[in-house]
Amino acid sequence: MKSVLQQENECYICGTTENLHTHHCIYGTANRKKSERYGLTVKLCFKHHNGSSEGVHFNKELDLHLKSLAQKYFEENTGNRKQFIQEFGKSYL
Repeated sequence: MKSVLQQENECYICGTTENLHTHHCIYGTANRKKSERYGLTVKLCFKHHNGSSEGVHFNKELDLHLKSLAQKYFEENTGNRKQFIQEFGKSYL
């Protein structure tokens, strides 16, 4: 499924179109596939994905922001908080 969080083919953080990676907002072994199924992904450049200390995998604030964004979308469009927790294991809100 395409991202439900982003329509543009650019880094969600800085807007560059160079060296893009798909970031699963809720990750971990089983959660990557679930993120894909619900469209809870965004495009990130290498720097903002895992190429620097500013990357989502090293920046807890950015990581929580994207997880919260994904959960808010899920709760507004797919199910409720209880269903999100059942699907992804915890709440980020």
